[in-house]
Amino acid sequence: MDGLLIPAPFDVTRLAASAAFGLHGALLQQPGAESPDFADAVDDIAALIAGTYAKDGHEAHANPGEGAALDLWILGSSGGQSARVAGARGLPFAANYHVSPSNVLEAVEAYRAAFRPSDVLDEPYVIVSADVVVAPTDAEARDLASPYALWVHSIRSRLAAIPFPTPAEAAAHDWRPEDLDLVADRVDTQFTGAPGTVADGLATLQRVTGADELLITTITHDHADRVRSYDLLAEAWATTTPKPPPAPLGVEVGERAG
Repeated sequence: MDGLLIPAPFDVTRLAASAAFGLHGALLQQPGAESPDFADAVDDIAALIAGTYAKDGHEAHANPGEGAALDLWILGSSGGQSARVAGARGLPFAANYHVSPSNVLEAVEAYRAAFRPSDVLDEPYVIVSADVVVAPTDAEARDLASPYALWVHSIRSRLAAIPFPTPAEAAAHDWRPEDLDLVADRVDTQFTGAPGTVADGLATLQRVTGADELLITTITHDHADRVRSYDLLAEAWATTTPKPPPAPLGVEVGERAG
């Protein structure tokens, strides 16, 4: 899409049928329990922060938190309720390209279509997330990022992330075609390379989505490589784009995604 890779949607059928998925649900939700409506949950959180929460004539107060200068953000992985609620409430919205890249455009479009001005925002405000690994060369960055597929596979196959492997451990893994398919959308949309390579890719992401900010996540086996990745990207980005203001302290509320 205009230079940005929008992969096919992730098929959750295999994941939903797994024993791990059933265990996950059993641990997180009691039998017969009903999840609250998302819009109501957002309103409750906003009321607790503002100190105005009450139900059936009884007040409840969040301590700490009440009266704090917090920004309430909605995180969404599709054009579903999270995007619509964020827009209707006039709240800032974070679109989840790094986990659900296939849905990022529909998410931001649904948010903007639903947006109504509020005391918080006069116009829509969008953050888009991205997975990034930067190194001095494209080849080194690809090597540092090579364990990513194995790590994502552990999340999607068992709903439990393994410790992030080393490049050597990743190289020794024997991949089946169906396992590669399970992680292809995440691997193919990771921004990996030398500083200029990644900065150009992120500029495309920002342009196509119309993002006001990008939220960058970097994961490598060695912490020093991760810090260096951020430093290299910051230097490259600063040479081509204006420096954004410091991000305020925020609270994110979002849909769970695979």
